[in-house]
Amino acid sequence: MDEQFFDSLYEAAVVPELWPQVLRRFQEIARGAGAVLVAVTPTSNRWISSSPEFDQLVATHFNRFPGNERTRRLIERRHAGFLRDIDILSEAEMADEPVYRDFLLPQGFGIGVATLVASPTGEAFILHAEREREEGHVEDDMIARFDRMRPHLARAMLLSARLEFERVRGAAQALDAIGLPAAVLDRNGRALALNPRFEALVPAVAIDRPSRLGLVDMAADGLLASALQATGRAAGTTVRSIPVARRENQPPLILHLTPIRGAAHDIFSRAASILVVTPVVVKDVPTADVVQGLFDLTPAEARLAALIAAGHRPREAAAALGIMEETARSTLKRVMAKTGLHRQADLIGLLRGAGVAAGTTD
Repeated sequence: MDEQFFDSLYEAAVVPELWPQVLRRFQEIARGAGAVLVAVTPTSNRWISSSPEFDQLVATHFNRFPGNERTRRLIERRHAGFLRDIDILSEAEMADEPVYRDFLLPQGFGIGVATLVASPTGEAFILHAEREREEGHVEDDMIARFDRMRPHLARAMLLSARLEFERVRGAAQALDAIGLPAAVLDRNGRALALNPRFEALVPAVAIDRPSRLGLVDMAADGLLASALQATGRAAGTTVRSIPVARRENQPPLILHLTPIRGAAHDIFSRAASILVVTPVVVKDVPTADVVQGLFDLTPAEARLAALIAAGHRPREAAAALGIMEETARSTLKRVMAKTGLHRQADLIGLLRGAGVAAGTTD
C-alpha cells in the first residue's frame, strides 16, 4: 500500500486545493497520460484534472460527447470497484461509439480505468485515469491494487464534499453575525442553507420553493432567475445585484448573488452561490462609492448614478462629469439595466431609501 499517497489523499480531503497533486500521483501509479475527478449530477459534470493539458481533453470529452456510452455505462454499473473500458464495452462497440471512434482512438487514447463513488446527496464522483493505447489495458493486479485503495479514496471524496459544504454554511452564519441575511444556493438556485436572518425573510420576501429559492416581488424574482442561469458563465449585462421593492414595514432591499469560485471547491461543494441581502436605509444622497457597493457598477456608472440620485438631469450630470450628454445617457441605460429598473424616478427612490413602487414595469 502507498502510505505516502494515503497521507496526501487525506490531506487533500481537508485542503481541496491539493487534489490535483493527488490526481498526478494516481496518474503515475496507473502509468496514465492524465487523471481526472468528476462530480456527476443529472444536469451537469464538473471536474478537476491532473494538468491543464489533460483538462482540455476532459472538456472535449464531455462537451462534444455528452451522454456518451463510456460514462453512461460506468454510472449504470454502480460497481464498488475499478473498471476498465474493456469491462463495460467490447472492442466492436468501442469502434462504433462516437467518443472512441471520433475522438479518443484517433488521439491514441481509449484505455482507461475508473471507479464511481455515490454520495448521500445524490451526486456521484468518478475517478478516472487515461492511458495511451500503446501502454495496453490496465493489468488485473493493478485493478486489485486500486480496489484496495478505493475505500480510502471514497472516504476522502465524501469528506471533502462535507467539509466544503460546512465551510460555505459557516460563511452564511458569519454574515448573520454581522447582521446580513444570507442563503447558500446550489446550481439550480435551490436553498441548501439559510442563516437565521434570511429565514426571517420567509415568506414575506423570499419563498423557499422545491425548484429554487424565489422572491415575492415578481420583477426581482425574474432578475434572480436570470442571474442564477448566468452563474458560472461570463457576467455580461446580467443583473447580479437585484433591487426588491419596499413593502409596508420592510425597507427596499438589494440582493447580491455571489458565485463561489475555485476549481476544487466547485467539485466538492453543491453550493454554487451565496445570496446576501442588504437593506437600503440611506436617507441622504449616497456617494459614488456607496452606489458602487450596492450594485455591480463601474466607477463611471457609480458616479453618474450618484448624481442622478442627487436630482441632476442627465445633461446636468454630463456637464458635472465633463462628458457628452449622449455618453451620460448611454451610461445611465447601463445603470438601469444592471439595477433591473425601468424608470429614473425608481432609481432615485431606491438609492435614497424611498424604495421602488411595487410592480413597477415602465
